[in-house]
Amino acid sequence: MIGEGIKVDERPMKKIVIAGGGTSGWMAAAALAKHLGTLIDITLVESDEIGTIGVGESTIPTSRTFHQFMQIDEREFMQATGSTFKLGIMFEDWARIGDRFMHSFGTVGRGTRMIDFHHFWLEGRRQGSASDLGDYCFELQAALASKFATSDQASINYAYHLDATAYGKYLRTIAEANGVKRVEGKISSVGQNSASGDIETLTLESGQSVSGDLFIDCTGFRSLLIEQTLGAGYEDWSRWLPTDRALALQTEPVAPAVPYTRAIAHPAGWQWRIPLRQRVGNGIVYSSAHMSDDEARSTLLGSIAGSPLMEPRLIRFQAGRRRKTWSHNCIALGLSSGFVEPLESTSIHLVMIAITRLIENFPFGDISPAQVNRFNQQSSREIEAIRDFIILHYHLTERDDSDFWRHCRTMPIPDSLADRIELFRSTAHVYQDSHDLFRIDSWAQVMLGQRLLPADHHRAVGLVPPDQLRESLHHVKANIAAAVSRMPTHAEFLAAQG
Repeated sequence: MIGEGIKVDERPMKKIVIAGGGTSGWMAAAALAKHLGTLIDITLVESDEIGTIGVGESTIPTSRTFHQFMQIDEREFMQATGSTFKLGIMFEDWARIGDRFMHSFGTVGRGTRMIDFHHFWLEGRRQGSASDLGDYCFELQAALASKFATSDQASINYAYHLDATAYGKYLRTIAEANGVKRVEGKISSVGQNSASGDIETLTLESGQSVSGDLFIDCTGFRSLLIEQTLGAGYEDWSRWLPTDRALALQTEPVAPAVPYTRAIAHPAGWQWRIPLRQRVGNGIVYSSAHMSDDEARSTLLGSIAGSPLMEPRLIRFQAGRRRKTWSHNCIALGLSSGFVEPLESTSIHLVMIAITRLIENFPFGDISPAQVNRFNQQSSREIEAIRDFIILHYHLTERDDSDFWRHCRTMPIPDSLADRIELFRSTAHVYQDSHDLFRIDSWAQVMLGQRLLPADHHRAVGLVPPDQLRESLHHVKANIAAAVSRMPTHAEFLAAQG
């Protein structure tokens, strides 16, 4: 009989130790406690003296899937974190100064099972019957009109703008309610098993020792466990993503919050603007080889709309990934596992997907090398696909106004991305592999928004009579416009949520 002789209550409890709090640490603690319950014992070690990055104020729609997994009430979460809704990202001055396009979270138009909508749009454009690609996306048009609503009768794909520090505190309440123990203190040393090299204990400055079976490194860029102790290695991506610094600050709002993030290119990188309920998150991402810290500070302060609520905070980083996200009995999450700049708001997603994968494949017994290898392979493929999508934004530019943009336009890129670009350039074909986060609509919106127009598209769309194609395009556009016109404003919907 399956399971004969094994009683659940006789299985050893696994001691999990999470090093570091913040968004990553408390997200891991809350999810593991929620879904593995009394099978594990969780201790989180953090110090109030060590600050968190806390600027990850923007998410993508996968955050809603994670919240459903966690059974989080949306209204409660949004009130606790000062959140607003997000329908996409507005890119300004990327391909050329003065250009503007939106990468929305919605489906663009209606294609067929075999042919994506953008092929029909390209044919309509050739015939003169198609308007802007964004006219055929409900979420994009709602964002431009600053409209928002959720309804049981109509679906809308959205994410959140949130206060990352408040989000960590909110998750902490969930975690502690489910039995997670928090230990205050700075980690002074990490003890390893002399034979296996596995981590056994964390010793704090107070002298307290915290032992465990499985350790989760959420110590940020320090990577105290996965790198400083275990030497997992780091793959540097700065040759493709040369931005290595950011300045962040918060300002008072001067207008109602719009349901999208702004990403505004400048001569050495880009700036973000993220509207929350009570404040606006602002920041500048730049390459220190092309812009000094003082110049970046001046650029940022000269472009904000409201009064600053803090001094700009400098963040240094290096794009890349840990060669092993799981090494020995330690798993790295968040900034400890690698970093791809926040252009497409993917940092929190990578934490969420790693946590769910860990829960699905949790090592209740001995850790299997095959289990570790599988986890690392999946983590690598996912972050590399995101890396390519981010590089795409920089490489597909026609800007010639600075050394930074000339470098981005002419730099060698990964073969995986070069193949995608060439495939779209020649045939308009876009694909989404199983490990790809971004959908076909996302790739098409960004490539077309960056002025990459294909030389050809699927010839079968030419079999549609011109009048029928024109009418179909008009019908989609008109239905979207009518639906958006009936929606409340984003501000009105937020106010109704309380």
